[in-house]
Amino acid sequence: RRKLQRRQFTTDEIDDALVRLHAEKWLDDERFAGAFVRARANKRIGKSRIRRELQSAGVGQETVAAAIEQHVDPEREQEQLLELMRKRARALTRRHGEGYVLTDQGRNKLTGYLLKQGYDAGLVYQALKELSVVESPQDHQSDP
Repeated sequence: RRKLQRRQFTTDEIDDALVRLHAEKWLDDERFAGAFVRARANKRIGKSRIRRELQSAGVGQETVAAAIEQHVDPEREQEQLLELMRKRARALTRRHGEGYVLTDQGRNKLTGYLLKQGYDAGLVYQALKELSVVESPQDHQSDP
């Protein structure tokens, strides 16, 4: 509707076009949201970011919630989070040196990146814990 209004179509023309597009299933928020969620989840994007992107595209909250519930597998999301975290940890290690991800600054960078990708804070913390990244650097030093 906004795009057609900007192109200065009349209200009647816009209404007719929208009715026809809905009838022909060209404008279907549920179908769009489902396809969008599947595509973004396959690119290792978390639910929070997918939700924000869909809402900014004008999809209603209920449609967004239903699409995420239907198309995001929690186990697969956890696996993708772990894979993404390992990949990012390797990159940080190459850039800053061995043991960097065990420092506060390294953990903060890794955590911030994963949160920005849309993963839930609880999942991120749990994943960091599973990979022993949450341990302090002193835990890795051997006693004399």
